[in-house]
Parts: sequence; structure tokens; C-alpha cells
Amino acid sequence: MATVNAFFLVSAILLIFTGFIDAAVKKKEDSLGDKVSQMTEWNNKKAVIRMNGDKFRQYVKTTPKNYSVIVMLTALQAQRQCSVCKQANDEYTILANSWRYYQQYSNKLFFAMVDYDEGSDVFSSMKINTAPVFMHFPAKGKPKKGDTLDIHRVGFSAEQIAKWVAERTDINIRVFRPTNYSGTLALALLFALIGGLLYLKRNNLEFLYNKTVWGGLALFVIFAMTSGQMWNHIRGPPVMHKNPSTGQINYIHGSSQGQFIAETYIVFFLSILTNIKGILGACLKMQWTVKPLVKPS
Repeated sequence: MATVNAFFLVSAILLIFTGFIDAAVKKKEDSLGDKVSQMTEWNNKKAVIRMNGDKFRQYVKTTPKNYSVIVMLTALQAQRQCSVCKQANDEYTILANSWRYYQQYSNKLFFAMVDYDEGSDVFSSMKINTAPVFMHFPAKGKPKKGDTLDIHRVGFSAEQIAKWVAERTDINIRVFRPTNYSGTLALALLFALIGGLLYLKRNNLEFLYNKTVWGGLALFVIFAMTSGQMWNHIRGPPVMHKNPSTGQINYIHGSSQGQFIAETYIVFFLSILTNIKGILGACLKMQWTVKPLVKPS
């Protein structure tokens, strides 16, 4: 009799324990479903989900979670005077829109942002004192060293961020940029200007054989390339960097692996100044002549 009672008691305990486990699992699944549903709803409205401290902790940091989140920590308010943040936000938005309208879009990846004035506690808790910062929060586990984008090394163009996202999530995003006709228009105007100049000078085209013109163009291209203009075009670095904490503006990048656009122009003009003697010597060799202002009688 005692054995039967003990059996029923153990069975009852197991049933109760199993019920608690099932309830916990169901609650966890319901919580996860609610989070995914809410994130998807926000994403349908905006490609980049704006978050404050509470939303960040609930939907990005706290489990359960079966999706990755790319978060841009930034400072977009005018009083912060972060021009780099605005440029980075434009590129980040292009990437987020590309993902939202991509054929392979799913709820396994979301793009979010936390502005300093809306979530300063997030910056404090993560010991971040600069902006912008791009971080990947994986579906499982905590972010690792590679989950923070090194913008000083690779820049923050949409293509570079997409490459980094692919490395961290195995999700390849094709970047779709808005159609920009400014380049085509500028090229058309340039050809029109050249065509008009050639038409006006159609009876006197000796200037096409002028060594001075071609020498000047060659020097301009050389100085532009050696100053890093091509690097700027590929990497898309900021013009300068302003520390949001101290307000100090840096025109020279602190690393040998990066540079700012302002630094490029500084190098450009320094190259001209340091080579001015050689330039003058080349001018003399090409026998530059200056026509007299008054014709002799």
C-alpha cells in the first residue's frame, strides 16, 4: 500500500514539474513570438528602428531572441554637431532600405539605431564615448570583438557595412542606391562646355598642343592621386571627426590605416608647396612665355 502511495506521489510531482516546464516553454515561445512580431511591425513602418534604452534592453539585449540586430549608436541632434553621424546615417539608411525591399528579406535580421539624446544610458552601460558606432548583436550569445565595425579602417559606406554584415550573419545584402542623375548631368555639361570651346576656337586649335596645359593637368592628377583622393572615393571617410565628449575637432586621422577628407586636401596643398621648386623648373624647361601687354610700335 505504501509503495502504491509513493508511486502516485512521485507521479503527481512529475506531472506538476512537467506542467511547470511546459508553461515556462510556452511562455518563452509566446515572448519570442511577441518580440519578433513587434520588431517586424516596426520594420514595416521604417527600415531603421529607433530605440530608446528600454526598447534596446528588451528587444536587443534580452533573450529569448532568434534574430540578429545591427545597431547604430549615434548622435544626430543639431546641438551635438556631429557631421560624421549624419553622413553615416544616410549610408546606414540606404543599407537598411536595401534589406527591407530585398527579395531574400526575412525577420532574422533587423536594423536599429539608438540616438544619444534618446538613450544615453545605453552609451553609459556599454562604455561608449564616441559616435557613430556600428554593432552586431547576434541571435545567440554576446557580441564579440568582430561584432563592432572598425569604421576607421573600412569606412561606413553602405557597401562596406553590407560586407561586414555578411561576415557576421552570413546574410548577403545587395545595396540599392537611389538614382542620382547629378553625375550624368555634370558629365553632359562638361562635354557641352568642351564642345562649345572647341567650336569657338575651331579656327585656332593650337592650344591643344600647348605643353603648359597638359603639364598642369598632369601635375593636378598626380597630386590628387598621391594625396589619397581615390582612397576617399572607395572608402567614403568623413570630412573630419569631432569628439562628442570634448568637442575637439580632428582633421588628421590618428591611425596610419585611415584618413579624413580634410587630411587629403592638406596633403594635396603641402605636396604643391614642397614641390614648387620642381614645378618652376619644369615650367622653364617647357619654355613658358608671357605675351607683352603692350605691342611694340
